Amino acid sequence: MKKILIIDDHAQSRQLVKWALAESGYELYEASNGSAGLNVARHVRPDLVLLDVVMPGEHDGYRVCAELRSDEQLANVRIVLLSSNDRPEDRETGQRAGANAYLVKPFKPAGLRSVVAKLLEA
Repeated sequence: MKKILIIDDHAQSRQLVKWALAESGYELYEASNGSAGLNVARHVRPDLVLLDVVMPGEHDGYRVCAELRSDEQLANVRIVLLSSNDRPEDRETGQRAGANAYLVKPFKPAGLRSVVAKLLEA
């Protein structure tokens, strides 16, 4: 069973993602901030991380993404950044940090499922 880690500081956003993926057969984990997300990722070793970009503290989504990429054990995890920011420079920053995909909030559940399935098949 594929493991997915959801890192988002808003509980409602985590719930929406869990709802969208509930019937897909994935093992879902969650964390409420970047630091906790990194700890969970190191423990669980997910196949994919759904990562909010804008989070409080020193570990925003871009930094968490870059740290996942620099960790030998997690460097190959698939990462989808989730953000309400849709400027080209936001997407470029995500790409430089190592994200595999970038979804703009609010997203459609079917769109999220499609991106997740495509990345997990790759």
